[in-house]
Amino acid sequence: MSALPHIPVLPHEPLPHRKTLRTWLIPLSTRTTLWALVLLAFDYALLVTALAGTVWLAAGWAKLLSGLAAGFVTGRLFVIGHDACHQSLTPHRRLNKWLGRLAFLPSLTPYSLWDIGHNVIHHGYTNLKGVDFVWAPLTPIEYAALTPFARLKERIYRSGWAPGLYYMTEIWWQRLFFPNHKAMPTRRPIFMKDCLLVSAFALAWAAALAAAAVATAQPILPVLLAGWVLPFLFWNAMIGFVVYVHHTHTQVRWHEEKAAWTRSQPFVSTTVHLTFRFGIGAVLHHIMEHTAHHVDMSIPLYRLKDAQSKLEHMLPERIIVQPFSWRWYFQTARLCKLYDFKRNDWIDFSGRAAGASALPVG
Repeated sequence: MSALPHIPVLPHEPLPHRKTLRTWLIPLSTRTTLWALVLLAFDYALLVTALAGTVWLAAGWAKLLSGLAAGFVTGRLFVIGHDACHQSLTPHRRLNKWLGRLAFLPSLTPYSLWDIGHNVIHHGYTNLKGVDFVWAPLTPIEYAALTPFARLKERIYRSGWAPGLYYMTEIWWQRLFFPNHKAMPTRRPIFMKDCLLVSAFALAWAAALAAAAVATAQPILPVLLAGWVLPFLFWNAMIGFVVYVHHTHTQVRWHEEKAAWTRSQPFVSTTVHLTFRFGIGAVLHHIMEHTAHHVDMSIPLYRLKDAQSKLEHMLPERIIVQPFSWRWYFQTARLCKLYDFKRNDWIDFSGRAAGASALPVG
């Protein structure tokens, strides 16, 4: 069906086609090159300032905080690169590719490999078991067939305490940083070039910090730990957390059959809009307004808040909106361990079904 532009679609009515939903968002898909450049320059200035703190600040706690800040800003830069990779940052395709590579450098993310894994696979087949690999839950049978070590690893990943370990190991190391043939059967020259680019950046980054440490008569190791290792570890924890909460919720469904997945219109039903207090969503470049992003990837980050509000107005009770709290997060981690496709529900490792009513809303 098609829906009139300003008339909300009630919960009992059929969900409009994705093309219809996108027509509601057309005014919000305009992109501005100047604003994109300002955002990128501002975040790089923040990153350089934070990294300078890991060298010039003498106290260990100050170096630690500076390293954590650098990791957080790395996440902000990644969101800008994420937009560029979706061709939603500026109106210029070639410029987006280069800005995306530049924004991805601090997170050591090879642009072309992220493009395949994220844009083609994740967005193309969100929450389709066997295709979308990001935080894909195991079934009880799959879990039972694992070796003891693999089961332990799965328990650690799903504990709520190790999203960074999951992302760094299962996504970055296996699928992005010089992936082997099993993880990436397709071999393209640009994949190797992008991996070499981020490797050269990582080495130059470490060398610059080491030179700064020598110039300021400091031991090299503490400076490298604070200004090179810690930002990367924090970044992995940040992106692992973000992707986990985007697609893990007792109301979020996974599918094992493509036909059922297609009927579910997964661009609405498989994502969560996580809300925060104190303007944290804006500090994260609105990456948490995630339903709007999955409906229309061409919407730039600086218009996602308005796009999400439009969707939630037009589709009342359809979109999962979850106020963030640590209580909610860890209860989600406790309940959502495996997925039972027969029940069409999350279960924990003991086989107990989660159910949407099991979670607090705040």
